[in-house]
Parts: sequence; structure tokens; C-alpha cells
Amino acid sequence: MCLGIPAKIIQIEGEFAKANINGATINVGIQLLEDICIGDYVLIHTGYALEKISEEDALETIKTLRELEEFNNQSYLSEE
Repeated sequence: MCLGIPAKIIQIEGEFAKANINGATINVGIQLLEDICIGDYVLIHTGYALEKISEEDALETIKTLRELEEFNNQSYLSEE
């Protein structure tokens, strides 16, 4: 199983782009996709953009990931 993380494209330089993931900027390969523009949301896995997704889907996934992170943090705290 693989996990694709949503990211927003903020800069494009040839076959690579800078993408924002939760405030962090990473470099990603965009060779596997066509018609990528600044502002698009994509799923990132192992440093490559695999699929363009809607902003709505990206924001919903980000919300779910944050909820899981909060749950994890609460679970660890309750074990102490």
C-alpha cells in the first residue's frame, strides 16, 4: 500500500516543481503528469506527482490527516 500526500504546486522549473505540504516546501518531479500549473493540487508519492486532484479533495484529505495526527498525539499522551 502506498500513501499519496496532497500538495499545492507553487513553482514550476522544467520537469520539477516546488510544492507546499502543510507549510513545508519540497521539490517534486512532475514528469508523470501533463498540464500542471501553479496552484494545482497533486498527490505526491516518493518525490513524484502522481495525479492531479481537485482543491476540494486535497483540503478534505489534509483535514483528515490533521485529525489523525491530533488523535495520535492524544493517544500517546493518555498512555503516560
